[in-house]
Amino acid sequence: MSQSVPLTKESYEFLQEELKRLIKEERPKVIQDIAEARSHGDLSENAEYDAAKHRQGFIEGRILELQDKLARAYVVDLSNLKPDKVVFGATVTVYDTATEEEVTYKIVGEDEADIKIGKMSCTSPVGKALIGHKLDDTVKVSVPSGMKEYEIIDIKYE
Repeated sequence: MSQSVPLTKESYEFLQEELKRLIKEERPKVIQDIAEARSHGDLSENAEYDAAKHRQGFIEGRILELQDKLARAYVVDLSNLKPDKVVFGATVTVYDTATEEEVTYKIVGEDEADIKIGKMSCTSPVGKALIGHKLDDTVKVSVPSGMKEYEIIDIKYE
């Protein structure tokens, strides 16, 4: 049985747009590129043909991956929740007691996680530790660099 994939509304829409673009724009273009490269003659020494076939394989693989992910996706709707605890899709601001810094993260699925832009995976050690906790809770979590302690100072559902 395949596992469902939690996604934020934005991520679901982004993946749908990527799939649409790959099917309607990229796939026809690579087919055209292959046909053009074929017209140049000997395929055994045709770098353009090899590159186009490689690109076609990548596009087809990505289309299958996106179709599978979207078929298993469920969009997490936060609109009717009260922001009293950290859940998937919540934006949480924490105070790092060691560095005395405030950091804000949006708790997202693995595919949309990008810590550089403040999107933390719900399966990461910190993401898992924060889920379920409330405002003003102190959360201790083991990370590769040791033990971290965070105080939850704000939770928003956007």
